Amino acid sequence: MTRLLRYFLLLTLLFVTVGIVSAQESENIRGLHKVKRKETIFGISKMYDLTIDELLDANPEMKAPDYELKKGTILKIPFSAKDNPVAAPSKLAQSAPDEKMGTSSRPIRVGVMLPLHDIDGDGRRMVEYYRGVLMACDSVKRLGISVDVHAWNMAEDANMHQILADKAAAKCDVIFGPLYSKQMEIMSTFCSEYNIQLVIPFSINAPQLATNRHIFQIWQSSDDINNETIAHFMTWFKDVHPVFIDCNDSTSRKGGFTQGLRRKLEEKKIVYSITNLKSSEEYFSKAFVRGKQNVVILNTQRMQELGVAFSKINGLKVTDPDLNITMFGYTEWLTYTRTYLENFYQYDTYIPSAFYYNPLSPSTMRLQQAFRMNFRTDMQNVQPRFALTGFDQAYFFLRGLHKYGKTFNGARGMLGYTPVQTPLQFVRQGDGGQKNKMVMFVHYTPDHRVETIRF
Repeated sequence: MTRLLRYFLLLTLLFVTVGIVSAQESENIRGLHKVKRKETIFGISKMYDLTIDELLDANPEMKAPDYELKKGTILKIPFSAKDNPVAAPSKLAQSAPDEKMGTSSRPIRVGVMLPLHDIDGDGRRMVEYYRGVLMACDSVKRLGISVDVHAWNMAEDANMHQILADKAAAKCDVIFGPLYSKQMEIMSTFCSEYNIQLVIPFSINAPQLATNRHIFQIWQSSDDINNETIAHFMTWFKDVHPVFIDCNDSTSRKGGFTQGLRRKLEEKKIVYSITNLKSSEEYFSKAFVRGKQNVVILNTQRMQELGVAFSKINGLKVTDPDLNITMFGYTEWLTYTRTYLENFYQYDTYIPSAFYYNPLSPSTMRLQQAFRMNFRTDMQNVQPRFALTGFDQAYFFLRGLHKYGKTFNGARGMLGYTPVQTPLQFVRQGDGGQKNKMVMFVHYTPDHRVETIRF
C-alpha cells in the first residue's frame, strides 16, 4: 500500500470514528410521526415496519385502557428489532461455531480493492463507495463487532501481483472489488486459494462465477432484472387487464421486457390490449376495460414519452373518472420524481428496481448528515448513492460473517436486515458462486405514501 493511500485510510478512519450516533439514536428513537386523520395504530406500525408492541413501548401513554389516537398527536418512532443498520446497539446472534469473527476472538478482516483515487470518475465514485463501507464498519462496531479494514488502490492499470503480495490481503475474510473485468481472473484464483469471500459490487464480466463458490456478484444484467420483474408481475398482478402502449421510440431498450411479459401473459391465456401514443382518443380509450384494474406498461423508459402518456391518461380520466388505472414503470422513472411525483401517486405506480433512494427516510438523512460531517462533502447527486451502496453491502456481509462465519451465503432469510437503499438476496449458481436476485417494487400509493415491496 502506498504511503499516500495509508495516510488517506488513516485520515478517513479518523473521521469515521468521530461518531455519528445522535441523541435520538441513543434513546433508540429514529424519528417522530404526526398522526393524520383516519390513521390507526396498526397502519402506523406497518408504515414503519414495526410491530405494534414496538410502537407502544416507545409511546407508553398509548397503553392506557382509555387511550384514543387523535389527529395531530406526535408519536415517537423507534428502531425496529429487525436491526435497522443505523439503529442503537442490539444483541446479535452468536457466531458460527467453526470460527468466531467480529468478537473478542478476532476482528472480521475486510479488504477493499477498488480504484481509490481522484484521477477520474471511476476513482471518485469508488472513494465514495469506500467511505460508505467505512461507515458500515463504524456502525457494526457500535454493535460490538470488531472489524479490521485494509484498502488498496486497485486502479485499472494497477500491479495486481504487487497488491496481492501484501500479507494483509491473504488474511482477509471478505474483499470488495474489483471494478474491472480484466482483474477478475487473478482475483478469483487468489480468493479461492485463501478462502476469501469476493464481493463484486458493480457491473463486471465475471465468468468465474460459474465455478468459484467464493464469489458474490451483486450486479444484475438487464435480462436478469427483466426475468425477475416478469415473474413478480405475474405473481402480484393476478386479476388485472394489462395495457401496452407503443411510444414510437426507436431507441427504446425495453423491448425485451415488454415482449417477455406479453409471452408470459399469452402462456397464461391472460387477455391484454395494445394501443399507441399517437392514436385517437376514441381508439386509446378502447384499450381500457371498465370495472377492472388496468395496468399500463410503456415500451420506453424515456421521460418525454412518459409525460405524453400521462397527458393522454389524464384526458381519459376526465371523460371516465371511475376508470381504474395503475402505471407499471422502469427504474429510470425514479429519477423523474420531481416532475411526475403527483402522477405517480395518482396512478398507483409500481416501479421495479434493485434499489430505492428515499431522501426522506430517517436512515438516509442520518447517514447523509454523518457523511457530510465526517468527510466535509456531500454524496454525489446520482441514483443510487454510491456511499449508501457501500454501506448496505458492507453492513450486510459484516453482519452475515459475524453470525455465520464463512458459511454465510446471503440467501433469503439468513439475516434480518432493513437496508437503507439496496436490499440483497443471493442464489447459488449451480456449483459456482452466489448471484444477487433481489428486485423489488417501489410503490407510490394514491394516499401519498411510498412503500417498497420485496419478494
